[in-house]
Amino acid sequence: MEPKRPVRQGDPAPDFTLPCQSGHSFHLADHIGHHPVVLYFYPKDNTPGCTIEARTFRDRYPDFQKIGAEVVGISADSVDAHDRFAATCELPFLLASDHGGSVRRLYGVPSVMGLLASRVTYVIDAQGTVIGIISSVPPAQHPAAAYSLLVAPEKADRT
Repeated sequence: MEPKRPVRQGDPAPDFTLPCQSGHSFHLADHIGHHPVVLYFYPKDNTPGCTIEARTFRDRYPDFQKIGAEVVGISADSVDAHDRFAATCELPFLLASDHGGSVRRLYGVPSVMGLLASRVTYVIDAQGTVIGIISSVPPAQHPAAAYSLLVAPEKADRT
């Protein structure tokens, strides 16, 4: 289902369920009302920028846990590819497989070269509202920007 327009700051986060590595599934609605969620869309497992971004989220993951936030990476790669990528990078969070790009389109994430998702991070508060969207920054800056939105939304740089 195509959105009428891309998801914007202040919008309710569209609900979805996607399969993840190691047989888990992620259903956004299960988290709403409980804790914030950081959804980061990225182009492809095991590419230089995506590896840097994933490892930076990994290194900052304890900070996200301290404030009760969950981190989920999303790309079109298969569950098996995610499983290998998560093992190689020692990722403690879920990687969701958006095979076919339905969730990417639901959120209005642009594609790169017509098939891969762009790098966009959505920060969703515990009530399910998108409080920030991060793009146009280097991969390693997405985790810090997302964390800033969660701990001090009024001061965060939303570039």
